[in-house]
Amino acid sequence: MTSLLSSTTTSPAVHPDELRRLPKADLHCHLIGTVRASTFAQLARREKLELPDTPERIFADINSLPPDPSLYEGTRIPVPQGRSADEPAVSYSLFQVSAWVVEVLRDADDLTRITYEAFEDAHRTSGTRHLELFFDALPPHLEHLGYRGAIEAYAEGIRLAERDFGMTGLMIQGIDRSRSGAEALEVVRRVVDNPHDVVAGIGLDNLETAGPPERFADAYRLAGEAGLGRTAHSSEHAPTAVNTITCLDLLGCDRIDHGYYVLEDDAVVERMREQQVAFTVASTTSRRSWRPWRRASIQAMLEAGLNVIPCSDDPGMFPTSLAAEYGIAHERIGASREQLADMAVASIDASWLPAERKAAAHEAFAAEVAAFRTGGAAPSSTA
Repeated sequence: MTSLLSSTTTSPAVHPDELRRLPKADLHCHLIGTVRASTFAQLARREKLELPDTPERIFADINSLPPDPSLYEGTRIPVPQGRSADEPAVSYSLFQVSAWVVEVLRDADDLTRITYEAFEDAHRTSGTRHLELFFDALPPHLEHLGYRGAIEAYAEGIRLAERDFGMTGLMIQGIDRSRSGAEALEVVRRVVDNPHDVVAGIGLDNLETAGPPERFADAYRLAGEAGLGRTAHSSEHAPTAVNTITCLDLLGCDRIDHGYYVLEDDAVVERMREQQVAFTVASTTSRRSWRPWRRASIQAMLEAGLNVIPCSDDPGMFPTSLAAEYGIAHERIGASREQLADMAVASIDASWLPAERKAAAHEAFAAEVAAFRTGGAAPSSTA
């Protein structure tokens, strides 16, 4: 399997305005990673948070440094070991900046605000029709809200976005894989014991090397019994396809976030192609030196016939947008107009919308995507 670190598409060009109008669902997006630099700056001033530089400068210099390079020797698509040309002199990791953002969130209004702004930005930059946001366990200074209070705050942001932008939205309870299986089980039990129509599923996140997926089998079993959707970040930081098989077969995941290292095993690639497992992929990452590797990996996944669906991941902090990720897929990776259209339809089909709403959304997507496939102007819609 060869590595193509840069590519130009040979299919007819797609105009950025077409990509923005193309109906799309973003299924892998972390709420804290959507926060605007301007919002963080305002809240940081309000809370008198001491920072090493201005919030705007910190956001501009987000750059997570890669882990031990010896972990990635001999991978099929070589992982860059050096620094990239666009790395800032002073780097702030995505995790550090996210922790600062969480620190300045103080009440339900703050949670509603950042949720609404996540939808507003997705609508404005990308014409996103459906958005599913990861949220994490409450930090100590927000525990006064309680789980139910936090969910209601998120739900209010979604309700306002649905009213103002005609979007639909859901929330995904993040499971921190650096914590224990017992703690994860308690998180899922809280979700199951407090059902809410905006919380559609769970997702394993944090660095993949911090916790193997099998640690969370009991938590995922409980989620499955309750009818929750299940996903997991997998084959992203650990250079192996095995974790993805574990996520599918043991955890019962119905889609996979990232998944680039499935390319290490031909048999796994064949199975993923046959089953058309949905992979939410992001060409842009806070690890700037890894961006060429990400794009080469996504290209190889596409060439292998895998079901890859662009996502924005942490759009406020990389920064990127869903439309930008589709643009990279087209201009840098070489995805054709037909492949972009397939990705858009696959995005709504892999969503966790209730069956009836998903069927209606699929019908609306399909009608607009049909015009996009032929190069015609997609009709304006907020379905």
